[in-house]
Amino acid sequence: MTARLLTAGPVVEKIKKDLVQRCEALKKSGFMPSMAVVLVGDNPASLSYIKNKKNVCEEVGAKFTLKQYSKEISEEAFLNEIDTLNHDPSINGIIIQLPVSDSLKKLNIPNLVVAHKDIDGFHGKNSQNIYAGSTDMNLLLPCTPKGIICLLNHYKVPVSGKHAVIIGRSLIVGKPLSMMLSNLNATVTLAHSKTKDLQTFTRRADIVVAAIGIPRYLTADYFNIDSSTFVIDVGINSVDGKLCGDVDTENVAKVVAGITPVPGGVGPMTVVGLIENLITASEKQMKGMI
Repeated sequence: MTARLLTAGPVVEKIKKDLVQRCEALKKSGFMPSMAVVLVGDNPASLSYIKNKKNVCEEVGAKFTLKQYSKEISEEAFLNEIDTLNHDPSINGIIIQLPVSDSLKKLNIPNLVVAHKDIDGFHGKNSQNIYAGSTDMNLLLPCTPKGIICLLNHYKVPVSGKHAVIIGRSLIVGKPLSMMLSNLNATVTLAHSKTKDLQTFTRRADIVVAAIGIPRYLTADYFNIDSSTFVIDVGINSVDGKLCGDVDTENVAKVVAGITPVPGGVGPMTVVGLIENLITASEKQMKGMI
């Protein structure tokens, strides 16, 4: 048995075509969608992620601005810069690229950007929509969970009534995704580093989401032979200069029904989800829906 490869390519292209049309409609109305990325320091991984975001942003016709500051920037200066962007009517979406410098980590980063420009989907007001039970995908949702839902929908992976096991309880992926899948009527188990006998959960799961941050942690032993499980690999790790996920893809693919590759799976879905949030935020701001 060889698993179906759930690649992002066809999904991303479909979404981008829609975003190009939506962006063009905004510009014809005299409204130029524009995003700003705030970067502290010059972390190479952050710069690589930002380049991907810039490319997709410009591909759909929106404007991209990078605001890069020294890692020595003071808390007061940093907050002033964010406040300026929050009040700039020409900027419709803002993200603060993580990680920030140590001196800024104590700040309440998710809530610094005003909710209607929070295209990362981390602000408390945006998160509240998920925890209130909303299934509306036309909201400013966390980009990785949003991308995973879109990927499952595209490949017609059933969610309602299914058992989803999410490994990793971060505020960026695990927790919001657990609520989004629950809102879609999945039964969700949120596993983590303290979960005992993880294999008992993954072997019974219909959907397994790996967001652990450990290269190739999930091996074929975590699944039954000829399993009908779909595996979503969120991990992005570098081993010997090559990217790999949290799943031992080559061997796990022999026993499960479907699996996302790394690279080419969840990563591109996250980026296009961010740009979709930008266009959604721009449309709402143009209509005064803030």
